[in-house]
Amino acid sequence: MGNRIINWNNLNKTMRYLKKNGIRHAYYAARERIEEERKEDYCYRPPSEEALGRQRRETADLPYLFSIVVPVYETREEFLRAMIDSVRQQSYGGWELLLVDASSSDAVEKIVREIVEEQQDDRMKYWHFRENKGISGNTNVGIERASGDYIALLDHDDLLAPDALYHMVKALQTAKQRGRNPVLLYSDEDKLESSASGQLYYGSPHWKEEFNLDLILSNNYICHFTAVEAEVMKSLQLRGEYDGAQDYDLVLRVIGKLYETGPVQDFMHDIVHVPGILYHWRCHADSTAANTASKSYAYDAGAAALQDFCDRRGWKGKVGHSLHLGFYQIHYLPDILTARQDVGIVGGRILDRGNRICAGAYQEDGKCMYEGLHREYSGGSTHRAALKQDVYAVDIRCMQVRPELREVFAQITGAAYRERRISCRTEGGSRERQIADVSGLCCDEAGYRKLSLEIGRAAAQRGYLVLWDPGLTCNTRVNL
Repeated sequence: MGNRIINWNNLNKTMRYLKKNGIRHAYYAARERIEEERKEDYCYRPPSEEALGRQRRETADLPYLFSIVVPVYETREEFLRAMIDSVRQQSYGGWELLLVDASSSDAVEKIVREIVEEQQDDRMKYWHFRENKGISGNTNVGIERASGDYIALLDHDDLLAPDALYHMVKALQTAKQRGRNPVLLYSDEDKLESSASGQLYYGSPHWKEEFNLDLILSNNYICHFTAVEAEVMKSLQLRGEYDGAQDYDLVLRVIGKLYETGPVQDFMHDIVHVPGILYHWRCHADSTAANTASKSYAYDAGAAALQDFCDRRGWKGKVGHSLHLGFYQIHYLPDILTARQDVGIVGGRILDRGNRICAGAYQEDGKCMYEGLHREYSGGSTHRAALKQDVYAVDIRCMQVRPELREVFAQITGAAYRERRISCRTEGGSRERQIADVSGLCCDEAGYRKLSLEIGRAAAQRGYLVLWDPGLTCNTRVNL
């Protein structure tokens, strides 16, 4: 089913990618996409009426109110009705729907008035303003009028899963029982399209990471469905100069506000990932869900929002676009360990003789992330394997350690920390990078991995992030 969404746009995507990035990158991108489609086996199954009934009874007495803000503009009737129905069908009833209409016609107003009169549901609130203030300005009208504990954003042609707010409120309740006060919650999502007969098709599920600072600095993987604590949302609102990437700018500024309270390790649990497909992003000709080139200005706005975040942190870096639209790279002007005091170790990937990843980023259990992936592949539609991200550990044979941790490195390995230069191929050409010189260590593969995990653990215990940078690459035939 998901192939229905992906195949429709494959040719256009490939041609745009070819024009932007050249033959080699386009070839591998197309090959990876084909392989991914063959493996895709996804079918969204909504919860049963019995399950929804249990959810209603379970959460009937919870006190939290979610304000769902939707800016509408000349919305197609079938999309508008479906969106409103998806909110009204929520198994958790603690919500209000705020519709802010900037349409020049009265078409949307007539539909909404009809629904309100028919349903007699005072949780639905509607305003029609003749002045179109843009997506951010219109949304801010709803944010200012929201009365909930959390404010969530919903696009006018998308859908919520019927148990979306149930899972949000359960995650909120669990966090508060653990003494945390979440500032931002986000869920997984998929894409949907409708046939001429109105039948819905779901595909391209996006299963997301727990909060990962450097991953969000590479791409707005948080995206939909997002709810922000009301006081924070009202203080920040959306900024019109970043229209097209206003959601990304909001997430970055929420993170920036949390930075004021302390280091990442102190606030990372205040950003909560709620697992499960709770949001359906509609695909049609003008949507970025189906056509990433339909709003190319949005990607420039995203880069500008990210640059603003870096500048406010005092990081000396320049934001640029990656090979993939909507995915970014921060090129740190000095060494990254100099530019950022929160990063303790930066490490890259190690390739085997078949140009596939055999070592590099590790999970806490020692599993190598992206193992077996070809060096030219990005890791699927989310391109996660090609993005900088924080990890538990990186391989000792392809890592650089900040000066404050070099004594720790020596204690764990029994050898003084020294560096050597290697040449890395990047999108901008080749450049030299510094990595630890481990030529004096005699280890088998298990030994190297054990040392890598110990160093990663030690860095985290001292409050540092361990950053995986796939642009830093070592090859078993040359560098090791």
